[in-house]
Amino acid sequence: MTILIVDDIPINLRLLRAMLEAEDHTIVEAADGIEALAVLERENVDVIISDILMPRMDGYRFCYEVRASKRFGHLPIIIYTSSYISDGDERLALEVGADKFIRKPAPLKTIVDALAEVKAGKRRPLSQAKEVGVMKEYSERLVAKLEEKNTELTVRNRELQASEEQLRWRTALFEAQMNCALDGILIVDNEGKKVLQNQRMRDMWKIPQEFSDESDDSRQLQFITGRTCNPAEFARRVSYLYAHPNEISRDEIELLDGRTFDRYSAPVRDTQGGYYGRIWMFRDVTEGKKAMEQIAEHAELLDKTQEAITVCDLEGRILFWNKGAERMYGWTRQDATGRMGDELIHNGDPRHEEGYRAALTQNEWTGEVQYKTKGGQQLTIEARLTLVRDREGRPKSVLAINTDITEKKKIEAQFMRAQRMESIGTLAGGIAHDLNNILAPIMMAIDLLKDMTDRADAKSMLEDIEISARRGADIVQQVLSFARGMDGQRIEIQPQHLLKDINHIVKNTFPKDIHLELSIPSYTWTILGDPTQVHQLVLNLCVNARDAMPNGGNLTIKAENFLFDEQYAAMNLQAKAGPYVIISVTDSGTGISQDVIDKIFEPFFTTKEVGKGTGLGLSTAIAIVKSHHGFIDVYSEPGTGTTFKVCLPAQRTTAEYCEGPAEPVILPRGDGEMVLVVDDEPTILTVTGQTLRAFGYRVLTASNGAEAVAVYAQHRNEIDVVLTDMAMPIMDGPATIHALLNINPLIRIIAASGLNTNASVAKAAGAGVEHFLPKPYTSGTLLKALQLILNKA
Repeated sequence: MTILIVDDIPINLRLLRAMLEAEDHTIVEAADGIEALAVLERENVDVIISDILMPRMDGYRFCYEVRASKRFGHLPIIIYTSSYISDGDERLALEVGADKFIRKPAPLKTIVDALAEVKAGKRRPLSQAKEVGVMKEYSERLVAKLEEKNTELTVRNRELQASEEQLRWRTALFEAQMNCALDGILIVDNEGKKVLQNQRMRDMWKIPQEFSDESDDSRQLQFITGRTCNPAEFARRVSYLYAHPNEISRDEIELLDGRTFDRYSAPVRDTQGGYYGRIWMFRDVTEGKKAMEQIAEHAELLDKTQEAITVCDLEGRILFWNKGAERMYGWTRQDATGRMGDELIHNGDPRHEEGYRAALTQNEWTGEVQYKTKGGQQLTIEARLTLVRDREGRPKSVLAINTDITEKKKIEAQFMRAQRMESIGTLAGGIAHDLNNILAPIMMAIDLLKDMTDRADAKSMLEDIEISARRGADIVQQVLSFARGMDGQRIEIQPQHLLKDINHIVKNTFPKDIHLELSIPSYTWTILGDPTQVHQLVLNLCVNARDAMPNGGNLTIKAENFLFDEQYAAMNLQAKAGPYVIISVTDSGTGISQDVIDKIFEPFFTTKEVGKGTGLGLSTAIAIVKSHHGFIDVYSEPGTGTTFKVCLPAQRTTAEYCEGPAEPVILPRGDGEMVLVVDDEPTILTVTGQTLRAFGYRVLTASNGAEAVAVYAQHRNEIDVVLTDMAMPIMDGPATIHALLNINPLIRIIAASGLNTNASVAKAAGAGVEHFLPKPYTSGTLLKALQLILNKA
């Protein structure tokens, strides 16, 4: 149907129109009664909805005029009002001809139901007798309403006056704040006219007074643009922001005089979201930018230094952590910042607490402390702590400069040990000469005394004396060998013959509960050396193995040809790439604890009981090996056994070099598979990682089992194979393997160890161990093992 809406409030018209058009009605509008009567003259209308309070002709009068008209007196009328809402107002509306009275605001359903009701109802014409009374009441009610409105307007006028006063005060306060601001501020309306500009804006841009006083911003904008280093970009950005009123922008502007301004711009809107213009704010950041650049340069320099530089607050919470600290301790800057140093690197060393207190009370402290890395590795640190104060002289933080002197301390210890060994050698040489002089007449006298007596008991005593004297002479000879060095005649030696002789001696002299296993290939390379010294070397190792198995056990002597590659040479500084013969002596005895294993080659160091060892066996052995340009690797675990691997440079035969150019060895490559390498030796981690990457693998590393489990849990979907050492601190190989199998029973693991007995241990650790690599291993051995496992169905 076609509905005429009569209301002087545009928003009321729009709202009611939208509601009724949604119900498929046609709408015509009028702003008051006079306009509505004109609409009725030219439009065919079905229903009228009218307000009461309107200018020129109100709703009462309009309703009366409609009912009095012969042409459209039949039209249904609904009064819809928010001003006349009393019961008397409703009664009057119905008496002047309205069919329905609704109070604003009303839901759509109420309006729709009212339309249906008045459309179906009948209209009642006004009688002349009733008309007089109705119009009288209308006049009285109109006067009352006008008086009410007059009172309301008076109150409203007073409120407006108070609001205007408050607005003037707020405007003055706002202008004062603007002029006190450190930023240059400019506000323009949507036509580019200045609304407000503070003094800081004029001063920053050095705007001439004539431009500053103009309300139009165009000439001032042109002046400002000309002072920038890139005027075209500046003008383009301003035009863009004026064309996009919703945009908020922040950037930096460089001026021709060398200054840098931070520019911020945003739209100015009222509480209803109406757009009024744009605010521009400029801040001089020249000095701050220079300071930040200096700070960045200093931070970059701090990051390049090898020292770990940290800053902690007075409670020990980390505030700054440079790249050197990341490299030294393994924690990233993000990991470390905000955490307590005690939690991260301090290892409970009381010297750290003493040093920290000393720095707080005496301004600085220098000393050695024991710290730990993320992986649990112990480091010896030279720490320099300095108390930092603020400008008022109050303690603010503690600056720590830490230098890793772990390797330096090891080298110092080795140097001191070498000096001690040299001194001991000199002393031992002198004592040995004196002992030889003492033993010589005793040895000779024994032979004479044997010939001078026929008594059996006397000869038995002389034989005992002779055995003891010869034992003493042997010890003196070892001391002399140690003191003089191991230089001697060098000839080509075939290790097969030497080891067979050792086999004969061991079987005939060692206890029968020691089972000997000799493993010698059909052909071994020769070595260049002194046969007597090499014989003594291997025999000393066998005697040590015997003493480590007081209740019997297994003794294995093995020889093998081994071609060390560059990878192994990089992992062992004593080795050089080339051919070697490796002689291994392995026992299943008591093993050697980690706290003494570094001392076993020192002269006179022994773990045996008093009277059962001189401490010269291993020191003599290593002296012989070094004189032959070889080296010894020791692998041991308490309760498991020990393996000594003697590596001596080999002499390959001439025929081997004359067979023609060897076919290049093509090692298998990876295809991006990821390998987790676990070992507590940093050199092995580094070199193995470099080798695998060079052959197409991706690599993750861990320095112990606990770290390996954490890394695997994080990257389990990427890791294809785990290569783990068996002997490690914190969590050893078997425990690591069990933990990894609990995470992923289908994991593929390669176990590595220098202790041959660990092969069976690794297999027993779980089905995930698919291969065992005995140390040392070459890159070829490792790559072939990886290919074998990865290609297994």
